[in-house]
Order: sequence, then structure tokens, then C-alpha cells
Amino acid sequence: MSTEKKDQRVIIEGAFLRQRAGKSVAFAATPPAPKPAPVRRPAHVARQLALAHHLQRAIENGAVADRAAVARNLGLTRARVTQLLDLLLLAPDLQLTVLEMEAIDGVEPSSERPLRRIAHEPIWAAQQSHFRELFG
Repeated sequence: MSTEKKDQRVIIEGAFLRQRAGKSVAFAATPPAPKPAPVRRPAHVARQLALAHHLQRAIENGAVADRAAVARNLGLTRARVTQLLDLLLLAPDLQLTVLEMEAIDGVEPSSERPLRRIAHEPIWAAQQSHFRELFG
């Protein structure tokens, strides 16, 4: 094994340094396992928007009488059902963007509340402007 000084770090060829919290430093013959790929799943707000579309379709098809019946069947308050269905007020292109959002390693890109605030803006161009401010 040879060692050499490089940029104030000691490089040891042929061995890999591993250190565990609270334990001593040990050398291993194999490198540590690479980090796993990030876990991606649909964002919570995307699932909520998809649920809102499903509920609205059920109301329109007559499978459920109204929002109050949806709330009773799902064990939600009527206010919560209204909050979910308010997401349908977003401009169509914004809805597509929200449906494509992903949570990466459990980190959500946004919560539902700011999107509902945007959805209450009656003009789609203003919605898009506020959405860009929020998400860049």
C-alpha cells in the first residue's frame, strides 16, 4: 500500500475507509455500496387532484347525488370535499403540471393550500403567473 499527500488529504490505495457513527474507523477491502436510486412517487397534491377529478366525474354520472353524499360516503366533511373540488378550478395546463409532480425521497414539491389559493384566482393568466412565482 502506498500513500501520498494530495490537497491536504491522504489517499490510501488498495483500501477503502469506512467510518460509522460512534464506532472506530475500519478499513475494508471493498468500497461502500452506492446510494440507492431516489424513490419517486406521485406527489400528494397530484393524488388529491386525481381524486377530485374522480369525485366530480362520479357526481356528474349520477353515481353520487352531490358533494354532501360524497362527504358522507368518504367520511369527510363537506368543507374538505369542497377544498378537493376547488383544485378543479386550476387552469387545464396547470392541472397537467400538478398531475406530473413527483415526491422524491418523500420530499413533496408543494402542499395543497397554495394551489387552492391560486385556483381561486378567476383569470387563468393570473393563475399561471402566480404558479410561476410559486414554482419558478
